[in-house]
Amino acid sequence: MDAITQFFQDNGHDLLVKTWEHLYISLSAVILGIVVAVPVGILLTRSPKIANFVIGIVSVLQTVPSLAILAFIIPILGVGKIPAIVALFIYSVLPIMRNTFIGVRGVDKNLIESGRGMGMTSWQLVKNIELPNSISVIMAGIRLSAVYIIAWATLASYIGAGGLGDFIFNGLNLYRPDLILGGAIPVTILALLVEFFLGKLEVKITPKAIRAAKENM
Repeated sequence: MDAITQFFQDNGHDLLVKTWEHLYISLSAVILGIVVAVPVGILLTRSPKIANFVIGIVSVLQTVPSLAILAFIIPILGVGKIPAIVALFIYSVLPIMRNTFIGVRGVDKNLIESGRGMGMTSWQLVKNIELPNSISVIMAGIRLSAVYIIAWATLASYIGAGGLGDFIFNGLNLYRPDLILGGAIPVTILALLVEFFLGKLEVKITPKAIRAAKENM
């Protein structure tokens, strides 16, 4: 315990810098994942046959070890934050895309037909019916992705991207438990905080009528 306390006293400034780097890398990857995976997930609901193929391909990419992805990207993008964000983005896509597909496909068909009967365009159906009614499933995918990415972002240290992984791997190399815990504890706290805030965001963006209907079920 004394060693950990001493670590925080000696590395307070570095810890703040590394935490910011870690958060920047992680959130950049997750935001890119949302921007790409949510629209793709919605489009895939229009063609289930293509959906099975695309989700299958992305699932295969998800099984490739993180270090292998980094090793593949380094010759193309070099080292630093950009290749780390690209690698983490690849891993962020599947949970978000799959949950978007499942959520939108699960929307009551009667609601969609009612929208069409009112003359809604495809975009209006997505905006006013499909997204509001599937937001909890989509957010579950985003929350899962965010927690995974924050954990995996420790590997970004291997390619000079910084982050809390620097403490962890320096600790492993130097046999310094205080450095290992000094990196691992903030990563865990970051993951819990991001998951908590995303949960609050989900409640905020879910329409009150839909939220009330789910609470009364």
